[in-house]
Amino acid sequence: SPNKQTEKTKNKFHLLILSISNYFLFMTNFGADTPFILLAKITVKEDKVSEYLELADKTDKAVEAVEPGMLHHTFDQDPENPLVFVWSEAYKNDEAFIAHLANPAVGEYLQEHPKLADDFTVEVYGTVGDKCLEVMKGTGVPFKVFQSKLGYSRL
Repeated sequence: SPNKQTEKTKNKFHLLILSISNYFLFMTNFGADTPFILLAKITVKEDKVSEYLELADKTDKAVEAVEPGMLHHTFDQDPENPLVFVWSEAYKNDEAFIAHLANPAVGEYLQEHPKLADDFTVEVYGTVGDKCLEVMKGTGVPFKVFQSKLGYSRL
């Protein structure tokens, strides 16, 4: 009968809408298992730029060699101030960040940094879990986390 067919069509439509809603709910469920971006801004002491670049290069090579969860890792110079640099980093998830801080080369970098630079601030773009936040706090580096509210990542 036409009413039964209309009811079946309505039910299929409702199931489709529910499926689509669940898909988007999943896609916007950010947390410890989702990628995030970290930008670390540094101001190097005027007479220490070449030493800092050597330290950054050594650290970058060590990160590339042993951190598969580091999806992007560059050291970028400000076009207007040659003393300002930014580490641009993309992490697969929170565990990749925790592994990054456990890398001995990163520990050495963080120890040498105060001798060569005046400033170090970190901004994180993406939602991270509580464990990752605690690890970030433990570094002593000032940081701010911009939590994701919507969107997607193909990283």
